[in-house]
Amino acid sequence: MTNAAYEVVISEDQTYLTLITERQTSRFHGNWLRDNALDARTRAPGNGQKLISIDSIPETVLIQHATIENEATIAINFFDNSSTFYFPLDWLQQHCYDKEQPDRAGWISADKQLWDHRLAASNLSENYSSLVQNDHSLCHWLHRIDRFGFALLKAIPAEPDGLLKVVNLFGYVRETNYGQTFDVRSEINPSNLAYTALGLQAHTDNPYRDPSPTMQILACMENSADGGDSMVVDGFQAAMTLREESEEHFSLLSRFPARFCYAGGSDTLLESKHPIIELGVDGELRAVRFNHRSAAPFTDIPFDFMQKYYQAYRHFSEIVDRTDSQVTFKLRPQELFIVDNTRVLHSRTAFSGSGKRWLRGCYPDKDGMLSTLKTLRKKYNDVH
Repeated sequence: MTNAAYEVVISEDQTYLTLITERQTSRFHGNWLRDNALDARTRAPGNGQKLISIDSIPETVLIQHATIENEATIAINFFDNSSTFYFPLDWLQQHCYDKEQPDRAGWISADKQLWDHRLAASNLSENYSSLVQNDHSLCHWLHRIDRFGFALLKAIPAEPDGLLKVVNLFGYVRETNYGQTFDVRSEINPSNLAYTALGLQAHTDNPYRDPSPTMQILACMENSADGGDSMVVDGFQAAMTLREESEEHFSLLSRFPARFCYAGGSDTLLESKHPIIELGVDGELRAVRFNHRSAAPFTDIPFDFMQKYYQAYRHFSEIVDRTDSQVTFKLRPQELFIVDNTRVLHSRTAFSGSGKRWLRGCYPDKDGMLSTLKTLRKKYNDVH
């Protein structure tokens, strides 16, 4: 059936239909359409969960009729069901799967923005009061976190657990053996090298956990020491740079798993095994884990590949250390920064003992942040 802007054509064997618009042509199988029907008998109206099981659908779903109504909806009838099912055209286009798939490992979703030293951290900053008073401001701040992997926040509550009030705006904190929150400052006999005045290489936190924390917040309580600047590196950009400079090195770090370990006293022993560059089954770049301080002996790389693996590992480390990979800033009291710990590496420069540097941290879960962001986008019809 056709109208001025759209055409829908049922295949000769009636197993799929083709939706033709001015911008694209998309095919949809009968099985997929029936499984993803939007009616109240197929999905619970309140939460959208399916009320049917996959084996309640015929092995092959044949399409009997398909008609475009009001230039906005396709009405479909299947041979095995007397009901008419309605699909908004924009919903079908949004969920189209008939498209060219990436053919190179390490592709990145279009909603992610890669960056390097040229990124101005101040452009990713907001005031806490704006987030509290205006959901639209909160939406934009969370969007920056999702797109760039980090953001800053100013004028947070001065109280000791002020950073938890920030997390409460969008999600939940994951508690670990460090507690719900933890302090990063110099200590005598520290349980972690982060609790010293040493400079640290850019890293992702806690790769020895399974799963690793997906986000981290570090809030400044005091920063009167010389040095101690914060620094972030886009791990996705570093991975892309590695791929461009050596496909072999990229393949080695994504093919074989590294091991990580942390022994935090008699009651804590954490171990995990993950690749430094993690790809999804479809080749999407999903995560970067890099923390040489917490690296355990690599025992899952065949002998014939170990020498080249170390070359690749060193190459990636060198990219992370390049000044043109790094964005540096100094936190002031009542300021914080938040990172996507599956993507953005963070570090600090060394600082002197003449002053104090005290940060308080926590690990929010990214799924809560993304849920809040998607809810706000839907509320404001904000698709960026």
